[in-house]
Amino acid sequence: MNVLHLTAHLGGGVGKVMSGLAAQSAISGFGVQHRWVCFEKPERTFFIDKIRRVGCEVIIQPDSSSLVKLIDHADVVQLEWWNHPATLEALCALPERPMRLMVWSHVSGLYTPIFPSKLLEATHCFLFTSPCSYESREVAVMPGEVRKRFGVVSSSGGFEGFPEPVEGNKQTMVAGYVGSLNFSKLHPDYVDYLAAVGLPDFSVRMIGDPTNREVLTKQCSRLGRPELLNFRGYTDDIIPELSKINVLVYLMNPKHYGTAENALLEAMAIGVVPVVLDNPAERHIVEHQKTGLIVQSQKTFAKAIQWLHEYPEERVAMGRRAAQFVRARFSAEQTEIALHKHYISLRSSEKKSINFSRIFGDDPVDWFLACQREKAVFSKEGDICFKHGSMNYGLFEQSKGSVFHFSEYFPDNLKLKLWASKLKTLQVNMEKYQINQHLKKDKF
Repeated sequence: MNVLHLTAHLGGGVGKVMSGLAAQSAISGFGVQHRWVCFEKPERTFFIDKIRRVGCEVIIQPDSSSLVKLIDHADVVQLEWWNHPATLEALCALPERPMRLMVWSHVSGLYTPIFPSKLLEATHCFLFTSPCSYESREVAVMPGEVRKRFGVVSSSGGFEGFPEPVEGNKQTMVAGYVGSLNFSKLHPDYVDYLAAVGLPDFSVRMIGDPTNREVLTKQCSRLGRPELLNFRGYTDDIIPELSKINVLVYLMNPKHYGTAENALLEAMAIGVVPVVLDNPAERHIVEHQKTGLIVQSQKTFAKAIQWLHEYPEERVAMGRRAAQFVRARFSAEQTEIALHKHYISLRSSEKKSINFSRIFGDDPVDWFLACQREKAVFSKEGDICFKHGSMNYGLFEQSKGSVFHFSEYFPDNLKLKLWASKLKTLQVNMEKYQINQHLKKDKF
């Protein structure tokens, strides 16, 4: 069976997942030939190289005619879905083609980016990476005949090379964070949560790209707590950093777009105890007081950290349970088995014609708006209109399918340029707010 994966790129979390699938497929004996098409040139080839080393083909930016031939040859076309402008541009440039289309979404669909309703309806099979996606507004209103084509397959790249949990120093708690520092993922009040902890030497090792480092540092300084954050930077090899911590302070924006949360899974896999907020994606991964702690406020967070500090033996036991759970449920083997069941089911289905322009629209503005929860924010006249109490930090992402991302891809589009310019002005004001937020009682 030939499976053609269509993806914007093979970096970050999706690269980890796809390389894990390729490696597992090479030893499983299912007889599936996986091939990947990337719609943009890679910044790093780390995961591409891993995929190619196990004998799978990766094709970078094929022209439209070559892509059509690849689609025609495939038994299943698997779209790795998130609203990347390169993906939307490439798909909408295709002529209408018959295919068996399976979408595997790497965003939750609960908030922006949403699942376009026409995409949900057009696919043979639409897979979520977390059960939380069933709570999506667009999913909930789908008729039964469409909903029966939905399923859940967790997107884990596995834990090959990750050490088993060790006892470590039971007397010393070392906290860390792994992931994006963008406030569309990281909680905007992250520093305030940390400052609520009463332990005198408490700090968090921040492992990730330097986005918002200046803002976060200034927040700590204004609180008189410059030691709260220890920035470690981005690394492709996360194991050495994870091995230095035993508590993961994983406090996410309640409206974040993530689902499977590979950073969370990888930390748990080596026995790091997670402390998370009661958000949809996290509550489907962490079981409170068994494999981690779920908190609802700064006060309950401070209590959770105090407890982990005071009861090291219980902390170690909780970390061991976390590792056992994620290694059993989120292995690369389990991911491949689950996907393969859907491949087998689809193989007997007839191909049907897919016209992606009818799903997403005809131009970059249509493509961008198709995935926005609050479309009214972006006026036809080029203005930005939002209510002060409903700010979404995802608007200010420089990538992740934001208006800045689309404007960068399509610099000649005047409406995208206008929206980006006006949002940039708002972003400056938001950064000032972020620096001074602990001085104010009213939050966005």
